[in-house]
Amino acid sequence: MFKDKHDNIIYVGKGANLQNRVKSYFSSGANLPPKLQKLLYNTYDFEYIVADSEQEALIMESNLIKKYRPYYNVRLKDDKTFPYLKIDLANEWPRLYLARRLQKDGARYFGPFASTGSIRKTLKLIRKIFPFRSCNKNITGNDPKPCLEYHIHHCLGPCIGATSKEEYDEVIRQVILFLEGKQELILRKLKHQMKQAAQQLKFEEAALIRDQITAIEQTIEGQRIAVALKSNQDVIALAQTKNLACIEIFFIRNNKLLGHNNLLLEGSKDTGPGEIMASFVKQYYASATPIPPMVLLQHPIDEADIIARWLTSQRGATVKLSVPIRGIKKQLMDMVAKNARQGLASHQIKQFATMDMDTVLKEMKSKLSLPSVPMRIEGYDISNIRGTRAVGSMVVFDKGLPKSDHYRRFKVKSVVGINDYAMMQEALRRRFKRQGEIDKKWSILPDLVLIDGGKGHLNAALEVLQEVGLPEIPLASLAKENEQVFIPNKSRAIDIPQTSAVLHLLQRIRDEAHRFALGYHQKLRRKESVDSALDDIPGIGPKRKKALLRKLGSTRNIKEASTSELSSVEGITTTLAQKIKEYL
Repeated sequence: MFKDKHDNIIYVGKGANLQNRVKSYFSSGANLPPKLQKLLYNTYDFEYIVADSEQEALIMESNLIKKYRPYYNVRLKDDKTFPYLKIDLANEWPRLYLARRLQKDGARYFGPFASTGSIRKTLKLIRKIFPFRSCNKNITGNDPKPCLEYHIHHCLGPCIGATSKEEYDEVIRQVILFLEGKQELILRKLKHQMKQAAQQLKFEEAALIRDQITAIEQTIEGQRIAVALKSNQDVIALAQTKNLACIEIFFIRNNKLLGHNNLLLEGSKDTGPGEIMASFVKQYYASATPIPPMVLLQHPIDEADIIARWLTSQRGATVKLSVPIRGIKKQLMDMVAKNARQGLASHQIKQFATMDMDTVLKEMKSKLSLPSVPMRIEGYDISNIRGTRAVGSMVVFDKGLPKSDHYRRFKVKSVVGINDYAMMQEALRRRFKRQGEIDKKWSILPDLVLIDGGKGHLNAALEVLQEVGLPEIPLASLAKENEQVFIPNKSRAIDIPQTSAVLHLLQRIRDEAHRFALGYHQKLRRKESVDSALDDIPGIGPKRKKALLRKLGSTRNIKEASTSELSSVEGITTTLAQKIKEYL
């Protein structure tokens, strides 16, 4: 356990041989990554604990990270607050409710869930299907009258003695099977019960069971996914930025997506995906229940054998870890990874929305040494493929928020070949030569121009502003590789912390300029591919091409049209229509 000068634990690590592990940090020839270099710079002391086995060390490491939340460890964000669904089986009349802690008290726990919102949705669904009690009263069976839940068939009414202990326990068993993903087993039992009730002429009871069956079948249909997986498994993928990682975990049970969690990890800066994934697996499954027999991971992890043995001991049965590289499992992993990226983007948007823009812009003025608060910021980017179909974009942020009606795009005309600097200069030149126009959208000068790129791009932009007589407009550039910010007359990058809201806003503007440029570039490529697809067909000249597009609207529609539809277009014979179908 590494400690700083204030005796705070800042990193927890483990090793099969502690002496060699610690020595590897401090040896003179050690080639350490930046994260560990910073760790050692801030380390004043360390202490150690000797464990009896590698598994015991793994558990100890996970517990210490949860307890102390060291800055240089990857750690689950606010994991202590994750909720569980709990069924208290020690109670004579068990109920299902939200619990904050996983305890060894004989109860069944399901989770952890990502939020109380997701757990309440699950509770709401289960209460619609299974008639168990939701109250916390002492059940005697002698209450004079039941509550509304009984009258709307959401409870069997144990408080008034309307059900037996066996009937109620059967409902609880069904709830457990449902949460385990074994809905087909429940359906078989319910269909048998419905048939028996109908044979005994208990039609109202049979109708209630029928409605329960329908609700479960609808749930199963909503959970089913188009893959053929034979076993129960969790599928884990991640997306990460410089400072934050987002884990997406899908729970697959009996070929159904039973649920999913989207969880944030802190302390992932300068950390590889394999290490992040290993940290997540250890922390998450220290308290997650139930653990499936198979866990699919997006990236290979260190100590996979040790972690698999630990998970096996946690589950009480064999657990395998696997990294899919092809086939159905890889397709599923790609889908989970896509959800991880979406989850990370959603978190960043929420984070951005909660910024106090006035404070952020004032801080930006100070950090970039600007003459005034940058109320209007223009961001520029270039998109091309090896110098072809080059386009430029201009996005505008007003008081920290995008002003899309002021966005502009440029098709680069004067630059031949690969020359990003010249392309950026053309876009800027065309923008600022129009600043004297009556059109307000062109005439407003920005308080800051942000260029996507490094020092070279910044100097190229500065040349243009001097050329058009506007050297007073403040400039900055943001380089993607290390997220460094440069300003004129400064040889080194500005010192802006990676966690700074100022940097987040600059990144948002840079990314929006990139998105806008890329979208225009792709549009031009699609248009050219459409043009060339029709141009390659013998017998189709400009006139017939125009007639086809006027009548059918797009190449896709032309491709999907029948021969008779094509031959109805002016100038298209039946023979030519068949030729068009063959080519497209």
